[in-house]
Amino acid sequence: MDAPGSRHRNHCPGCLWSRHLDDGVPGDRASPCAASMEPIAVSVREDGEWALVHRCAGCATVRLNRIAGDDNPLALMRLARRPLEHLPFPPEHLAAR
Repeated sequence: MDAPGSRHRNHCPGCLWSRHLDDGVPGDRASPCAASMEPIAVSVREDGEWALVHRCAGCATVRLNRIAGDDNPLALMRLARRPLEHLPFPPEHLAAR
């Protein structure tokens, strides 16, 4: 629990899933939903810090959450490569450009 970002973590460091607890202000624990939050992607902030993108399985709310220093690196990389594995166009279009 002494890794950077682990003090206020809101997700599992192994599977990266979370719970919908906050309603708008981080730490408010005011959400009536309490459903599971699925990690669906990673985002890179302006300063280069990675954040997890979670989507609530109950109400579809999307939230960004900082990663922590001891989060599972393999799980993070799997999320990061997802867009390249599921291109919105045929890969052949890349060669034609």
